[in-house]
Amino acid sequence: MGLTVPDTVKDSSDRMTRIHNNMLRSRIFSLTEDKDNAKKEEEAAFSLLRDGLVNALRHSKRTPSLNVHPDQIVWGRSPARIDIAGGWTDTPPFSLFTGGNVVNLAVELNGQPPLQVYVKPCQEHHILLRSIDLGAAETVTTFEELRDYKKIGSPFSIPKAALALCGFIPEFSENNFRTLKEQLQHIGSGIELTLLVAIPAGSGMGTSSLLASTVLGALNDFCGLQWDKADICSYTLVLEQLLTTGGGWQDQYGGVFHGIKLLQSEAGFEQKPRVNWLPDYLLTHPEYKPCHLLYYTGVTRVAKSILAEIVRGMFLNSAGHLQLLDEMKTHALDMAECIQRGDFTQYGQMISKTWEQKKAIDPGTNPPAVEQIISLVKPYCNGYKLPGAGGGGYLYMVAKDPMAAATIRKILTENPPNNKARFVEMELSNKGFQVSRS
Repeated sequence: MGLTVPDTVKDSSDRMTRIHNNMLRSRIFSLTEDKDNAKKEEEAAFSLLRDGLVNALRHSKRTPSLNVHPDQIVWGRSPARIDIAGGWTDTPPFSLFTGGNVVNLAVELNGQPPLQVYVKPCQEHHILLRSIDLGAAETVTTFEELRDYKKIGSPFSIPKAALALCGFIPEFSENNFRTLKEQLQHIGSGIELTLLVAIPAGSGMGTSSLLASTVLGALNDFCGLQWDKADICSYTLVLEQLLTTGGGWQDQYGGVFHGIKLLQSEAGFEQKPRVNWLPDYLLTHPEYKPCHLLYYTGVTRVAKSILAEIVRGMFLNSAGHLQLLDEMKTHALDMAECIQRGDFTQYGQMISKTWEQKKAIDPGTNPPAVEQIISLVKPYCNGYKLPGAGGGGYLYMVAKDPMAAATIRKILTENPPNNKARFVEMELSNKGFQVSRS
């Protein structure tokens, strides 16, 4: 249309107005093929969003201390989560304007919480990070090394950001220390932190958010920070912004809090969802329990690229995105009502409606490899979906009855799409995040 690019609004303007302005300028620059300015304006919009979420909690700084005996180990563990309705409505900036509604499940896999963190004191005044599943280790001795948490894909981005939020860098510490070694000497111990993640990366089960919550929860106990579960979830949202990966809050709430629940948040930068627990009859009754199947497809996808495109549409007030998100919020309430009524058939059908909504908001949710798996089992299911942003990972299926569930198991066991695909036993967690000591 030949319209000129609007001027940048003043720094004194409302943060949301500035975010919309930057994103609109970015889109116009991209349409005129000015890629450098388009990228610059988009980065400014995401930076404003991150800063708003971080600043909402930055005012409360921490004073970590040694809250265990020299020979004790703090053990934190969390289930995974499966979102079954309302996913994406928890994601900023949409949730900041209107709040979100999400229904999800906390599930243990193969009889155990799949995300586990161990924290213990060590004699050396440094921080030793280990990952059992990745076979990696790193020793951190400076504030600068802790601040190096923005490397996406690094095995220790999450624990570094968690340690920063717990007060082990000056920005989040109530006390002033010249060096990390000086701070650890003041505490009286170094820290050894070990991770064990028994879920493949890109699984759609909320792995990164729940690992962040588990690390924060274990450090909370180790350092005597006195956070409750809601605090841990709030700091997880901030941690994800520090990592520049974005994300909403339903992943961590879905696993930190047990069972099946409706999560509802209000507008504003301080997202504090209400947890409304729902009856677990449809997942635990002997007639229905065998009908809930979880299958690892062997296909993975990083959610960040999906997230960025959808958030971009939210920033630009895309009518299609906003209408669909409103429908997803309503659908979550309908799902909660269905669960309260105990209608198993409708529950499965509503899972499929969630899947259709996910595909509408991002066509890449359902790649051909996943669609091929679904085509084999579709006649035996009341509903199915990929948890999370989609694109791969686990496939959650609600079989029509136990006999249909047995048929699905037989079909996919005999016709695996790749050498990684397999069934994983799932069970509703009645505990959520747990922490204990040796």
